[in-house]
Amino acid sequence: MNSRGGGPIVQAQMAPEPTLSHIDSGNRPQMVDVGGKPASVRTAHAIAVVALPPALAQRLEAGEIATPKGPVFQAAILAGIMGAKRTAELIPLCHPLALDDCRVEIETRPPGADGSVEVEIHCRARTQARTGVEMEALTGASVAALTLYDMGKSVTHGIVIREIRLLEKTGGKRDYRAP
Repeated sequence: MNSRGGGPIVQAQMAPEPTLSHIDSGNRPQMVDVGGKPASVRTAHAIAVVALPPALAQRLEAGEIATPKGPVFQAAILAGIMGAKRTAELIPLCHPLALDDCRVEIETRPPGADGSVEVEIHCRARTQARTGVEMEALTGASVAALTLYDMGKSVTHGIVIREIRLLEKTGGKRDYRAP
């Protein structure tokens, strides 16, 4: 009985706490066994947002930044694709995936009042596999952002990688779209 004289106290049913799929019962890292899962088309779209300080943003012309190292955005696009293809070598428990497609696009946002510019790096990846392709899209966006930093640091070290996140994934148990 509860303390106010009412009926019996009933324990609330709580949803089971989600588990970390890459940790075994002995709390050790493990690769997830996807051998019993059917292959299906998987897609993912990730974004990285990079803030370019005015010193670098003022060099932006016709959708590109030219530096002594070469065209910054073109190098970042190639690096992003290469990074996505090598995700399993960088993230220890990722399954190696053959990508059917990987596209990296770079878009600039309107300049800020101070002359800075934010750049959106979009990486979209697709495969037909037993596991998702989110890590490949996130890695592609990340490597492209790091390349943009590397190529721009000769002008300024004030470049900021603000955000890397998954925007959407399809295939597998459930689809996801960021709010």
